[in-house]
Amino acid sequence: MSNKYIIKNNTDLANPLLGTKIIKCTDEFFAPAKRIINPLAPIFKENVFDNHGKWMDGWETRRRRLKGNDYVIIKLGKPGKIKIIDIDTSFFNGNQPEYVQLEGCFAKNNNLKNIKWIKITKKNKIKPNHNNILKSKSSKTFNFVRLNIYPDGGVARLRLLGHIDLLLQK
Repeated sequence: MSNKYIIKNNTDLANPLLGTKIIKCTDEFFAPAKRIINPLAPIFKENVFDNHGKWMDGWETRRRRLKGNDYVIIKLGKPGKIKIIDIDTSFFNGNQPEYVQLEGCFAKNNNLKNIKWIKITKKNKIKPNHNNILKSKSSKTFNFVRLNIYPDGGVARLRLLGHIDLLLQK
């Protein structure tokens, strides 16, 4: 399946032009989570460093020293049905997560404390410096997603390709 086909027949529900935004993440020491929803292709800047090390175009967490995993919660600008997920690890080579899993929910507000998350993908091993294309296991409509990375690492971009649920638009 070519990237051209994927993009032509779907909308990127993670695009901030739709109003999508990051609402929570466990860590963003090396690079801020907001970079993973940038609609532009990731870039590499040779010999560019910031206060935390090598500048990376994506979201990157510190190495975990305790049990558990890192995650980011994203509020979709428009509720939709996710068909295909692209976990892009471009330029993350050795510092990418070993595994990822995407979960979603539909909630009326940002209070997600007692929400039951639905698995959109199983826990998948991913490759470094690669567009890791995953298929959704769910046909439900979501307005929040949680990208779990195991245990930690960096992701350049998250693309959630699917269709806006027009019945839920105001």
